[in-house]
Amino acid sequence: MYGEAEDDGGAGFEEYLTRLDLSGLWVADHADDGVIGMVGLIMRARAGEVEPVVVTVTHRHKGVGRKLLQHVAAEAKKRNMTSLTISPSSRNIEAIRSLHAAGYDVVSSIELTMDLDRHTHAWQPEGLEVQGLSFRN
Repeated sequence: MYGEAEDDGGAGFEEYLTRLDLSGLWVADHADDGVIGMVGLIMRARAGEVEPVVVTVTHRHKGVGRKLLQHVAAEAKKRNMTSLTISPSSRNIEAIRSLHAAGYDVVSSIELTMDLDRHTHAWQPEGLEVQGLSFRN
């Protein structure tokens, strides 16, 4: 269900940059390593969606993502947006914890998936409980 991502040669990023609702894209630039992260802001009326947030593997756990999230929040406030949303994968506990620490602490929607092949993955040792219901993640 969550197989390996295919390398599209950058076509997905090229398509992302042509979005009419893209309000901004900012990068974290390292003096020696060049671009080590980026964050995008998509407009949804007076709300915003943070997509994507990317930090290179070698620079994770060093505050780069936190700084990018702080920057995009400041930019959203400058644009008088009323809220920001972000949609991490439910199986990415590390990202969820980081986003919660950055202030994303309101659950505003839930996306559910029916796994028609009923895959069982090694990375699914435990699920998630919402409103007393158990879900796999």
